[in-house]
Amino acid sequence: MSQGRSRTVAVLAGLLASVLSAPLSHPVSAAGASPTRAAPLAELTVVSEQVASGLRRPIAITGLPDGRMLIAEKDGTVRAYHPDTGLAADPVLDLTARIDTSDNERGLLGITPAPNFARTGMLYVSYTSLPAGALTVARLPINAPERLQVLLTQEHAEYGNHNGGQVAFGRDGYLYWSTGDGGHANDPFKAGQDLGTLLGKIVRIDVNRACGAKPYCSPAGNPFVRTPGARPEIWLYGLRNPWKFSIDIDNSLWIGDVGQGLVEEVNHIRPWQGGSNLGWSCREGTPVFDPAQCRPGVRYVDPVFEYEHYMTEGCSVTGGVVYRGSRTPEARGTYVASDYCSTQAFAVRPKPGGGYESATIGTFPTQPTAFAADVHGELYVLSDYPGWLNRVRFERVTPTSADATARR
Repeated sequence: MSQGRSRTVAVLAGLLASVLSAPLSHPVSAAGASPTRAAPLAELTVVSEQVASGLRRPIAITGLPDGRMLIAEKDGTVRAYHPDTGLAADPVLDLTARIDTSDNERGLLGITPAPNFARTGMLYVSYTSLPAGALTVARLPINAPERLQVLLTQEHAEYGNHNGGQVAFGRDGYLYWSTGDGGHANDPFKAGQDLGTLLGKIVRIDVNRACGAKPYCSPAGNPFVRTPGARPEIWLYGLRNPWKFSIDIDNSLWIGDVGQGLVEEVNHIRPWQGGSNLGWSCREGTPVFDPAQCRPGVRYVDPVFEYEHYMTEGCSVTGGVVYRGSRTPEARGTYVASDYCSTQAFAVRPKPGGGYESATIGTFPTQPTAFAADVHGELYVLSDYPGWLNRVRFERVTPTSADATARR
């Protein structure tokens, strides 16, 4: 999905899991088994198999402990898919009466199960709420939507784009939420570098406690809880429109942040990097975007992967997930993302000695809007206007000189 670009691009019609991991180059395939060496990225390609169709603008997806995948549709309905029974005909949840869908990028944007979902049936959702599109995080039992409880909101009335909207639980038990910078173009509210607003941020809150009138608490380890004028909920700042992030087994965040028109970027933030400034709108990726928003002595965290947007087929990064499944052990530890327009499959992986390697390893079906892993760690991807759900797998290939375009 376009994620709120302020330019004319005809194709942009769509919207848009604490332990440290084993070394990525030597994942263990099974207890007592010999380690399986990670394949070079140039020897991997992605293959997609359509497993469901007929979805209406599918925008977010999450796995459940019972093997189902829950798929959020932009209008506020949630569908369930199981590999044994397929896509259920009727929604398992309908929130349409609460959701503002007035703009291409507004709607039901994120969904994730509580860590104790198997016992409680509790879901957490993010959406743009009626009447004025406020960014909203709420929770509700899947079988009792009338018990929905709003946890946190951020006004977002003036422009309909740049809503972010991913929600996910970290290995620390806290809920993370992404927000866009307020919309339009050029960071009109200068929100990216402003710690007084939740716009353009990754938020981290404790939803298992209440603090005062708030139905949540800001963890004491959040970086700005003692900073005057700063919102204590903020975990990371300097984002434009983080369209999909995921949390890996070491509690690090992989974030796809949509660019203005020059660069699309992926950030990898480790658990000890809370408070990091990702640059917007001083920078767009690594290039300087607005010098007036740059401050002397400020440290900006570089993306681990970026690709050109201007004068290319790319338009909007769709953040992905790290593969932790068992079907292709030689691909474990590989982060996979895409672009809404080009549909290229981007693979990024930390190097054992430091730094990152990356490659293009194929393409995904048209208009990829979200990735997720099932309970077994296998990957799925959604496609927007076609309304498809595709299962993703990796294959080994024989590399040639034209394979795997290295990015960094």
